[in-house]
Amino acid sequence: MLKLETTPLKDCFILKPSVFEDHRGTFQESFSQRRFEEVTGLHINFVQDNQSTSTKGVLRGLHFQKGPFAQAKLVRIVLGKVLDVVVDLRPGSPTFKRSFKTILSSENHHQLFVPAGFAHGFLTLSETSVFAYKCDRYYHQEADAGVFWKDPDLNIDWEFPEEKLILSEKDAQLPHLKDLGL
Repeated sequence: MLKLETTPLKDCFILKPSVFEDHRGTFQESFSQRRFEEVTGLHINFVQDNQSTSTKGVLRGLHFQKGPFAQAKLVRIVLGKVLDVVVDLRPGSPTFKRSFKTILSSENHHQLFVPAGFAHGFLTLSETSVFAYKCDRYYHQEADAGVFWKDPDLNIDWEFPEEKLILSEKDAQLPHLKDLGL
């Protein structure tokens, strides 16, 4: 069983898989193309799986792929807990330039579908996190882009002390939304 929960952003939603638990632990079907299509009505061919490991306070994002290389993603946490954030960067969308955040964890088993044309980032809240995601397009370095995590036009509350954040040099220097020409 797979349940879909809408978010305030157009085409972005949370998937909640059934989790079976007993004295041995848990089991869940982390992805089924057939169930995904039945629940969402979308026919997406995921072609690449990625995984990252982060320590507490690591903020990755806000990233996206430009133009024809824009990626739809299905993201989840294998281990730990993160604050996951998405921003709709699709001109013409009714939720253009709006953001949404949610907690993804290995305890709640939620997955977030991030449509193509969205920026995405996350902040590790647990001691460590293992973050996994499916993409419907291959990564292209020349299309790699991002938005500054602390952009005042987005006004995202990351709910974490700024002085304890750990960012890559690249993420610390991403442009503001107004500089992207959107």
